[in-house]
Amino acid sequence: MEALYESRLSLPLLHRGKVRDLYDAGPEHLLVVTTDRLSAFDCVLPDPIPGKGRILNAMSRFWFGRMGGVVANHLSDRPLASVLPDPVERATVAERVVVVRRLKPLPIEAIVRGYLAGSGWKEYRRTGAVSGIPLPVGLKEADRLPEPLFTPSTKAAVGAHDENIDFRAAEALLGADLARQVRETSLRLYSEAAAYADSRGVIIADTKFEFAADARGALVLIDEVLTPDSSRFWPKSLYRPGTSPPSFDKQYVRDYLETLTWDKRPPAPSLPPEIVAQTVARYEEALRVLTAPAI
Repeated sequence: MEALYESRLSLPLLHRGKVRDLYDAGPEHLLVVTTDRLSAFDCVLPDPIPGKGRILNAMSRFWFGRMGGVVANHLSDRPLASVLPDPVERATVAERVVVVRRLKPLPIEAIVRGYLAGSGWKEYRRTGAVSGIPLPVGLKEADRLPEPLFTPSTKAAVGAHDENIDFRAAEALLGADLARQVRETSLRLYSEAAAYADSRGVIIADTKFEFAADARGALVLIDEVLTPDSSRFWPKSLYRPGTSPPSFDKQYVRDYLETLTWDKRPPAPSLPPEIVAQTVARYEEALRVLTAPAI
């Protein structure tokens, strides 16, 4: 499968993010291309993961559709051909592109944790809490939390590190009413997704949502949703508290990078071909297990 590290379109390029390229599609719309770039520890890696962008795009579309009753999303019904009329140019980004409403993102990432893992586990070992929320003594890595936690973070620029913040800091950034709405919506999205994934044999340990507010002030779900890039997916059959479970997401790449002597600053190291291949397989498995029609 041919990889796409950077897109090159005739539209004005507005921004290259860690994974997505944003183009100007008129005063009310953006065209978003999900590339095969992979970021880890907030650094963009030099090696693409072939087909990853198509997988993320397909999975986000699935969840946007499934969660439409919870919150509106940024997808537009404007035809792609009206934005990219040249069929040859459209083919260069086939299955990895969406036309979305032009909205201003909120300045936080809305993280929900159902299990103790990643940076949450590290913080708990230091302080006994996650994002200022005290937790019971004696929890083990990967333990299920007493209830899902909303643990927001700042949104860092490419190459910088996100920072976990408590709810009071989120209120300072968003205002009390909007922060409460983001928290409640995030927890509902997580709970509904986690219940569905459980029926498919998958644990959603944690995930990240991003939101914007439209012209009327209504909350809108944007960016990606419940993908292997933004979530930690564990197979239920292999889940064991007290260990870091195998996963259908980029934790596999993080685990490899942790074995290297690297200060987690750019430039990021290259990935061996076998790590790339295994990552592709994990992403494909996540898409199949979570979105394939039930038999």
